Amino acid sequence: QVQLVESGGGLVQAGASLTLSCAASGRTSSSYVLGWFRQAPGQEREFVASIAWTGRGTLYADSVKGRFTISRDSAKNTAYLQMNSLKPEDTAVYYCAVRTARVISRMPIDYDYWGQGTQVTVSS
Repeated sequence: QVQLVESGGGLVQAGASLTLSCAASGRTSSSYVLGWFRQAPGQEREFVASIAWTGRGTLYADSVKGRFTISRDSAKNTAYLQMNSLKPEDTAVYYCAVRTARVISRMPIDYDYWGQGTQVTVSS
């Protein structure tokens, strides 16, 4: 079992920055993949970014490429999502998730453990 707790969400104006954190505990492993997803009201959960826990490899959705950066601190068992130049369309509940496999994926179904989510609201 892996437990994930997100934090760092909030209400910001367009153009601002936020950093989300995802603290992992339980049976974590350096062979896992961590992903960030988001879900806006009435929409399906969508991929944002993912990173191999080794740090060797990242993947971003086109909509956030160049604005968001995913990283992790293996010593703290914590992953981060640095979000810059936020837009109103980035408004959603953001979830972190762990995939118990080495290959990075953008598909929610490939992830085995999920956090409870943190709300990000960007006003125009």
